[in-house]
Amino acid sequence: MKKSLLTTFQLAAVFIGTIVGAGLASGEEITLFFTRYGYKSFYGLTICFLIYILMGFFTVSVSIKYKLTSYNEFIKLISPGFLGFLIDKLTGLFLLSGASIILAASGALFNQYFHISKWFGIVLMLLISLYTLMKNTEGLIEINSFIVPSLIIIITTIFILYMLFSKDMVNSSFIKSIPNFKTNWIGSALLYAGFNILSCSGVLVPLSFELKEKSTLQWGIFLGATVLTVIAFMLNFMLLLNVPYIFKYDIPLLYIANRFGAFIQILLLMIMWLEMFSTEVSDVYSLGKTLSHVLNISYEKSIIIVLLLAVPISQFGFVNLITYIYPAFGVVSIVFMLQCGVFYYKNEIKKPKKNI
Repeated sequence: MKKSLLTTFQLAAVFIGTIVGAGLASGEEITLFFTRYGYKSFYGLTICFLIYILMGFFTVSVSIKYKLTSYNEFIKLISPGFLGFLIDKLTGLFLLSGASIILAASGALFNQYFHISKWFGIVLMLLISLYTLMKNTEGLIEINSFIVPSLIIIITTIFILYMLFSKDMVNSSFIKSIPNFKTNWIGSALLYAGFNILSCSGVLVPLSFELKEKSTLQWGIFLGATVLTVIAFMLNFMLLLNVPYIFKYDIPLLYIANRFGAFIQILLLMIMWLEMFSTEVSDVYSLGKTLSHVLNISYEKSIIIVLLLAVPISQFGFVNLITYIYPAFGVVSIVFMLQCGVFYYKNEIKKPKKNI
């Protein structure tokens, strides 16, 4: 019982750590996909929560039932043919781009706030990621079991401090009066949830194959999605109260934390870097498992290949990569989610019952 409970918490941490990367930890993703839509952004975050649970449960069930070992097997099962081939390749490209985004963000963070060469941040991220990835699944679970609780503590601390300093602004009337700069909040929420859950399948599929504990995995996803949504609500709330000033910054949350002194800022920078690190490990782990299967090479060789490919792509810049790559992959992810719905209908709901 204790082991099962521990595994549930570890899986929740892995789920959160896979999704919370440079973009979300900095506030940039929340600003881009939610805060710009005003108070309706909270409705969008609720849609994401439901999609995380439904798609997460579906991914685990299918992976265990069909004994899948990597995300490309999952995609081919759900979407055979040319469309599945296209989604598979785009997912690989997105994960590689995600790993590159983290490298770019690590370099930008060290350069902008510590006035150190960006290459120091990039190389440091590469080396520590390589060391962790060599431990395979155990390494993935270990780092998230430490980083995610730290993230929760830091974000909650900043949120409580902000609420104490902004009591006059904390009411529903004021939140509803904040102007929205875009209107299609539903589409934005679907894009965001889509690319997160499809990229997360790169971790969920191999974990399902190794653990084969459906109930434990699903509870882990539920807990992870719940905590992740609470974190996103807190971030979005603070960001909304700082519209339009946050639009001027690459790291909006750092602007908010600025009023609480250097110590809080340093803690936030540390947790941001650690969350970048956890997502870097998750993205490279996902690609490594797939490359190992497809190319018939060792897992260790495949992660080295992925990391070496990620370095030149990282030179395109942190914000540019988030702005263009994420929405494009989100569209593909929405199509894939629809195909998952069709697959579930054909194989579970409409499936002919055997005569007893």
